[in-house]
Amino acid sequence: EYYARIERSINYRLNRAGFPWRKTLEEFDFSFQPDLNEKLIRNLARLDFLDSATNLLFVGPPGTGKTHLSIALGIKACEKRKRVMFYSAQELMERLVMMKIGGMIGRELGTLGRLDLLIIDELGYMKLNRDGGLLLFHLVCRRYERGSIILTTNRPFEEWGEIFEDEVVATAILDRLLHHSYVFNITGESYR
Repeated sequence: EYYARIERSINYRLNRAGFPWRKTLEEFDFSFQPDLNEKLIRNLARLDFLDSATNLLFVGPPGTGKTHLSIALGIKACEKRKRVMFYSAQELMERLVMMKIGGMIGRELGTLGRLDLLIIDELGYMKLNRDGGLLLFHLVCRRYERGSIILTTNRPFEEWGEIFEDEVVATAILDRLLHHSYVFNITGESYR
């Protein structure tokens, strides 16, 4: 009964996390991305980074495994019964805007702030307006030094001012994300 309860808890967390698909670290082909530090990634899979509220940022072109790695680490966290949520950047922005319109943004930021791990995928594919950028800033501030974020982006940091249409907001977000972080610049070929 004890093990069945643990398994139900893990399955509940996996389903609640909102992963678009299931990808494991064991399925990732590190030989395809030779510049990626495999040893560090495997060490991070022990999830010590969650205890120190350290962020992971995967930067690189489409198809290089950024989302795969973020999901794989998120699954590891669910298996350790951590609270995890996965959002595309666009989905997250739409959700935050709807919560703001509905007068529930404080509550939503509180909920997202209490997660053990928040995964934000595909930042940079679409520009965010100033309000969207400010909402993301408030979310990053809420989680700063309290909870880890895994973020994937196809845009180098020096281009983030274009994403947010505001250099000051972009700099403030980056400052908090990078303060305690591991940054992985993936430059290999696309899997697709």
